Amino acid sequence: MIFQRLSIFTILTLVLIWSVAGQTLYVSPKGSDSNPGTLQLPLKTPEMACVKAAGAAQAISKIILREGIYYLKNPLIITSKGFGNKQIDLQSYANEKVTLSAGRKLDLAWETHKDNILKAKIDGPAFEMLFINGKQQPIARYPNYDSTARVFNGTAEDAISPARISHWKNPAGGYVHALHQGEWGSFHYKIKGVKNGELELEGGWQNNRPSPLHPKQRFVENIFEELDAPGEWFYDKASHTLYFYPPKGLDPKSANVEVSNLKHIIELRGTYENPLRNVTIKNIKFEHTERSIMEHYEPLLRSDWMIYRGGAVVMENTENCVITDSEFTNLGGNAVMITGRNVKSGVSGSHIYNIGSSAICFVGDSSAIRSAAFGYENFVPYAKMDKTPGPKNNHYPSQCFAEDNLIHDIGKTEKQCTGVQIEMASEIQVNHNTIYKVPRAGINIGDGAWGGHFIENNDVFETVMETGDHGAFNSWGRDRFWHPNRKTMDSLAAAHPELILLDAQKTVIIRNNRFKCDHGWDVDLDDGSSNYHIYNNVLLSGGLKFREGFYRIAENNIMINNSFHPHVWFKNSGDVFTKNIVMRPYFPILVKDWGKEVDYNLFASAADLKGAQAAKTDIHSKFGDAQFIDGKHGNYQVKNSSTAIILGFKNFPMNDFGTRKDNLKKLAQKVSFPLLLNADLEKTVKEMTWLGIKIRNVQGLGDRSAFGLSDEKGVIVVDVPASSILIKSGLQSNDVIISANKEMTENVVRLEAIRQQVNWTGQMDVEVLRNQQTVKLKLNLK
Repeated sequence: MIFQRLSIFTILTLVLIWSVAGQTLYVSPKGSDSNPGTLQLPLKTPEMACVKAAGAAQAISKIILREGIYYLKNPLIITSKGFGNKQIDLQSYANEKVTLSAGRKLDLAWETHKDNILKAKIDGPAFEMLFINGKQQPIARYPNYDSTARVFNGTAEDAISPARISHWKNPAGGYVHALHQGEWGSFHYKIKGVKNGELELEGGWQNNRPSPLHPKQRFVENIFEELDAPGEWFYDKASHTLYFYPPKGLDPKSANVEVSNLKHIIELRGTYENPLRNVTIKNIKFEHTERSIMEHYEPLLRSDWMIYRGGAVVMENTENCVITDSEFTNLGGNAVMITGRNVKSGVSGSHIYNIGSSAICFVGDSSAIRSAAFGYENFVPYAKMDKTPGPKNNHYPSQCFAEDNLIHDIGKTEKQCTGVQIEMASEIQVNHNTIYKVPRAGINIGDGAWGGHFIENNDVFETVMETGDHGAFNSWGRDRFWHPNRKTMDSLAAAHPELILLDAQKTVIIRNNRFKCDHGWDVDLDDGSSNYHIYNNVLLSGGLKFREGFYRIAENNIMINNSFHPHVWFKNSGDVFTKNIVMRPYFPILVKDWGKEVDYNLFASAADLKGAQAAKTDIHSKFGDAQFIDGKHGNYQVKNSSTAIILGFKNFPMNDFGTRKDNLKKLAQKVSFPLLLNADLEKTVKEMTWLGIKIRNVQGLGDRSAFGLSDEKGVIVVDVPASSILIKSGLQSNDVIISANKEMTENVVRLEAIRQQVNWTGQMDVEVLRNQQTVKLKLNLK
């Protein structure tokens, strides 16, 4: 009897466990949607699995995908209305390789068109991305695709010249792509036709700072007459014909051909009143979404951003929804868009690369903003302004996360993009990500609403690679107190200081990161960014910039080969800059009031310290060698004997930047550590290759005599090869560079140090002695 009771108890327990655990549905490309969805008899499509999961009674459903590529006919849509409060797990089986594709696979009958160009008929909708054997091919374009070109893989000043246009029979449906005139992102236009020898264009809504097209950084694509290089293709919508110029060695008849189709792959959608909860997506590869550059874009307040609220995965109004251990590649737009009210949702452990726009976006709804203004020039007058602190509602991401991800080679089409975007959000965690090869910022915060973010332990480098005037980390703070007219803003902030933190309520913490930007600032707090605490960061190239804003504290940071860039500060800003290590003088612009405290910093030279003290800062600061333990290999901790320690600097870990996941660490590119441009290097380095030219120090009386110099200071140009970017700047062999950017260039190391301060501008003013006459030149650095 006891045994029978135990058996009944055991059976009841198993039934209870089963009912709590819910059902598991298996899917395989070899299955059938008429099957029950067991491991032995799997379903065929993820779509049917979602239908069955939504209709099931169990509280928990697992959808397990067997190995293969699933070409979706429609996005997988999981809603709180359809799924209620069920827990949904969508994942691969036993780490098998599973791909959810937004594209289509084509079986083509190729035939010769003419010369090297093949053609094939295609049924179905038009497309803008073609993949041959998994590799994206360039649409027919001018200039031709160049993997080494800095911007857009090739640009040309005459891309839309009347002479060029005259060769196109029917360019309607083609595209014009160009950088913003200020290099603040990009514009994209669709060609409607030609009128009076000029293109009729539609578009240009992808940037919130209107401007003309960049005069040089532009190109055209999707024009049949430009189909003239291996790899290029063109799709004629009228005749449903694909034309393709195969690369050498490729057999198109045996190649795997895929094209983009859908704009989204998975949509997780709840409502503000009933958010979607507890969905986990794990170990899935996402590919082949269509480009989104001509979709509806909306302005994100007064930041420079316009955005398409879509991506391979869209999370709208969710709670505890997670994407983990997944892969996003070959996408036409964003990878993950987290939009609206989201709580504790995010992305972890994932690899995001080779995509058209941004990787991970946290973007709230503008209905949560009080007295919202949507353009740089817009402003709500004080009398009409809602002066209530904080948001109007909870329609924004909070306590969400981007953690342990590897993000690189993004923004392949759109240049106003980033690895992680935060806008109209609160308490976002951006931790342990490795981010590199991005056209603009690695991490961007677009406003001060509502702060509380933690940006920590990230490794961000090779940033601002195709644009300008930006940083590896960038922020704006064009909040309620901010006004585009500086005099108006000064008077408003002085009269009503209570406005300053109405939006930027919680402090943004930036700590224990490693940032490197060779074309801008490592950390760029722009236009009104307020309420930041920045500490324990290694800045490898571009230094730290504080433009006008309030209540920023920067302490215990290390600025390799660079320094502090305070720009146009407010009176009584409350800013603090203390216990930092800098290796160059400060670079202030229109700073009269130096905030709350600028002191106890370590400078590299007596002259740099003297310059700071002349501005009545750094009374207790000192100068000297920082005594880095192993700067050559990236350990910038200082020895106990360093003067920095005496000033209050504290060492922090140098081995915890970026993703912690072993599989992603193996894939990740490593940051390159710069030569320390310090006094020791000036003593040892006498010559170098600089921007493709050979230069050396002036040395000895012989050089003084030969070049007519008054002393042994200066940099001699030994050779200017035709391949150097400086060839068009007028620099010649035997020129002696005596100053750059109004600083004396005593030696090659000093010249390189000066270049790093202005590299983001793309130009540097120099004075050279040529035949004993002073000549002024403007060097193009890009």
